Parts: sequence; C-alpha cells; structure tokens
Amino acid sequence: MIRHFNERVKIMGRISNKDSRSAFEDSFKRATSPMMTLLLLNEKPMYVYNLSQELEKRSNSTYKMAFLYPVLYRLQEQGYVEEFSQEITDSHRTRNYYTITESGREYLRFMMKKYRELLNAVDIIMEYGLTDTVPQSETTVL
Repeated sequence: MIRHFNERVKIMGRISNKDSRSAFEDSFKRATSPMMTLLLLNEKPMYVYNLSQELEKRSNSTYKMAFLYPVLYRLQEQGYVEEFSQEITDSHRTRNYYTITESGREYLRFMMKKYRELLNAVDIIMEYGLTDTVPQSETTVL
C-alpha cells in the first residue's frame, strides 16, 4: 500500500507545502462547517449570502466558505435545518431562508461538546509534544 502511494506521488510530482497547508485548512473547514452553520442559524433564520457574510465577518475573513449550499442541503436531509421562502419585495420576489430545527439544536450541542473534547485533547498532545513531558496539570496520581 505504501509503495503504491509512493509510486503515485512520483507520477503526480511532489506535493508542495502550500498544497498540504491548504488541504489542512480545507479539511478543517469541511469538518466544522455544519457546526458553524448551525451556530449561526441558532441565532436567527438566515439566507445563504447572509450566512456566508456572517462567517467571514465574525472570523475576520479567516473562515470563508464558498459552497454553503451542500452543507445546508446535507443538514436539511438530516432534519437539522428547514428551508422556507419569504417575499422580500413588492414584485413578489422571494428569498430562501434556513432555520435550525429542535433536532438541529440537539446535534449542535453534541458537536460543540465533541469539538471541545477533541480540541482539548489536541492541545494536550501539542503541549506534550512541545515540552517532551506530560503537562503537570494533566498528570494523575495513582
């Protein structure tokens, strides 16, 4: 398996650090985008452009998501989000809004708890990796 991977890398060429950094950021955003979306929808119903702008604004332009529709569709299929249309002009133009459901709120609480647990574990591992010793606050007496 590893040999096959190495052969593919030779064929495709070397992966640059920039590509791997971008892949890390993309993976992180992909993993956290449902939680970020539900967090905003937990405040009030929003339309896609509004969601995108809020994410960007609150993150000082760090958390930009170009494709929110797949996230919203997946959350909708899972029953965590509902869509509704609202007339926005006298010419009967409508805008599609998304709102969180009660099961979406439960899922959001679950994701936030898991996120904090994982973040804490990563912090502990990083601290250990930087000092080569287990952090004093994390040691237990048997």
